[in-house]
Amino acid sequence: MTEPVSALDIRPQRDAADAEWSARLMSESEPWVTLGRTFTESLSILRDPTREVHLAVRGERRLGFVILVMGGALVGYIQTVCVAPEARGQGLGTRLVAFAEERIFRESPNVFMCVSSFNDGARRLYERLGYEVVGTLTGYLVPEHDEILLRKSRGPWRGFVKRPTASGA
Repeated sequence: MTEPVSALDIRPQRDAADAEWSARLMSESEPWVTLGRTFTESLSILRDPTREVHLAVRGERRLGFVILVMGGALVGYIQTVCVAPEARGQGLGTRLVAFAEERIFRESPNVFMCVSSFNDGARRLYERLGYEVVGTLTGYLVPEHDEILLRKSRGPWRGFVKRPTASGA
């Protein structure tokens, strides 16, 4: 019997071991295998100080992670959602997206993400969670596949008020 997703904690990436675990998982999982993302490239992204990395853990056991980009042209961009093979199909991806949305909606009325054109399961999940197609980035990462830009919105920027964090920042 598997433990419920509610028994999980989502915490910030802490150290090199977290980053290396996440890079290994990403480089050995779809869609990144098809996209040709290596361990070294994955590790570089996970160490990038402009990204927020949050891990889903049960005790000290890592089960998945999410990478957020909170600056740039698309404030509130979910760059990556990745779940370990043994934790798939248990709602962890949904839980990671919900965590990301809660974080992003404090600072932006919009959440953005891309899904690879061949990643039908992820696209169905994101659409079920309320994401709408904004457009297609043809051959964006690799020439043979497109990236589909998705958005979930609570309204326009005009009139949006940032919510304070628990720390008051």
